[in-house]
Amino acid sequence: MQIAKKMVYQLPITRTETPQTDRDLTTLVAEAYADQIAVYPLGGGTSIDFGPLPKAKGWAIELTALNQVVDYPYDDMTITVGSGIRMSELSAMLEEHDQQLPMDVPLTEQATLGGVLATNFSGPRRYGYGTGRDYVIGISAVDGRGQLFSGGGRVVKNVAGYDFCKLLIGSLGTVGIITEVTLKLKPKVQHFQWLACGLDNFIIVEQLLNQLGTSGAHPVAIELLTGPAWENHPHLAQLNGMAYLLVGFEGSDEEVDWMFKTLTDEYRSLGVSQCQRINNSTAAELLRDVTNFPSVAAPLVVQIGVVASGTLSIVEAVQRLDSGASIAARAGNGVIIVRFSETISMSLSDLVVGSLRPLAKAHQGHLTVLSNADPADLTLQAAWGGGGKSWSIMSDIKRQFDPHNILNPGRLFVRENQ
Repeated sequence: MQIAKKMVYQLPITRTETPQTDRDLTTLVAEAYADQIAVYPLGGGTSIDFGPLPKAKGWAIELTALNQVVDYPYDDMTITVGSGIRMSELSAMLEEHDQQLPMDVPLTEQATLGGVLATNFSGPRRYGYGTGRDYVIGISAVDGRGQLFSGGGRVVKNVAGYDFCKLLIGSLGTVGIITEVTLKLKPKVQHFQWLACGLDNFIIVEQLLNQLGTSGAHPVAIELLTGPAWENHPHLAQLNGMAYLLVGFEGSDEEVDWMFKTLTDEYRSLGVSQCQRINNSTAAELLRDVTNFPSVAAPLVVQIGVVASGTLSIVEAVQRLDSGASIAARAGNGVIIVRFSETISMSLSDLVVGSLRPLAKAHQGHLTVLSNADPADLTLQAAWGGGGKSWSIMSDIKRQFDPHNILNPGRLFVRENQ
């Protein structure tokens, strides 16, 4: 599968700075605060079109120079690094000590740790390993006044104080600019492989998903793939399905072999035999392609999060709206990523606000717009939903940390002076 960088918005930038230290960053933000100039923190630029198009002219603050390894006591299974480190560089460093940060993110050669946490992206292995919030034990950031603050610590047992880690993760740089992160790590596993099944209808898909709930096997990923993007995939085409169910296993040779055999036997008892093992480098390639799925250019890319039992209902509803849509669903977590096709005839408002968001709410969920080819059509309400008490609380927190509304204004929150 060919991976292309998403279409990106043109930010209204009047000045670009690349701070080399935290001190440089605090000086820049303090200057912007004094003059009430918008600040746009940038990492690898892979999610720059996440949310509405900012309109206020301001400064781009590139954070890739904040990439130092501050502390790596690998025997303690923790590491403290600058937020500008590329995810591929971090992974390579950890592999030298047979360790990993099991967060699958798109475009790892470009994406930075700070950007991944700011967008709170999670990939296929979220089912087995959790999200970034489960691995951040300490964090430092600069607020909208240019003041450095931090929370957590450098040891796993540190849980004292206000939980700045969870506050900053997913805030899109609107509350603070992340500068340094302490992470807890996992041992690197010996093997990863997929059990991939080509399926003819969603009735069979539901049966197999239900079987996973009682199976003796314990996967780290459960992916449901359907649509044109997957029909000709080199590692799936021979399965000849209208949908593909991928179940990912990790562990030693013996563990992976046992889980594969166990689930294969369980599926055969349900009458499903169109399955195959995908392992070694091919398994890694397929994991990469599934992870990179949201970053391929499309007219509209959305992420819908619902209770896991609502996954199939959402997938079928999307196909009724756009038969040319391609979908990658984290079926064990209820996270559905949709790339809509050029043939979709509905307006953005009708599709997102009128159809998809009510559908998500009916399954106790929510919808966010990951990217949109025409940013002028994307309002804050369309992108995030918003409203209600929780949204008001988040806006109040934003006001405390960024009183002049200079950090990514218009990206996530509506303020009175916008």
